[in-house]
Amino acid sequence: MSIPVSRAPKTRFAAPARAVPAPEEVSAGGLIIDFDRPEELPAAIIARINRTGQREWCLPKGHIERGETRVEAAGREIAEETGITGYPVASLGTIAYWFTSNGLRIHKTVHHYLFAATGGELSIDNDPDHEAIDVAWVPLAELPTRLSFANEQHIARSASEYITTHL
Repeated sequence: MSIPVSRAPKTRFAAPARAVPAPEEVSAGGLIIDFDRPEELPAAIIARINRTGQREWCLPKGHIERGETRVEAAGREIAEETGITGYPVASLGTIAYWFTSNGLRIHKTVHHYLFAATGGELSIDNDPDHEAIDVAWVPLAELPTRLSFANEQHIARSASEYITTHL
């Protein structure tokens, strides 16, 4: 008589998970200042509605288009989102952060520049993405309390230091 021997259940091993490369986005933008108003040095900033429906004030920025340099893209984005044109004065630094969109975790790098305003009027009418819901001149000294994000507040402080030291 044979005694049945139970067999261990077959175990299926999943293939080791492969790291999924995170999408990378690179943008450019910055701070455009009206140097003709030295008593307040106003900067043009924009308001957007975030994913939770809250208004947030931020620096204008956007994707770099094919054939553009970072500084060219920054100038174009500033003009589109604020209505103000200008010329570049200095690089203010780069910030990087992660965000989630459509279930993907995305790493974004934004290059910021200081621009001197030369013309235009505040307007969000030329924003092709219609992300900006408002635009305002804000005195440079008030930017760290008006901007919604700490990394952009740091960019504003860097601009203030640069202006104090070099201009």
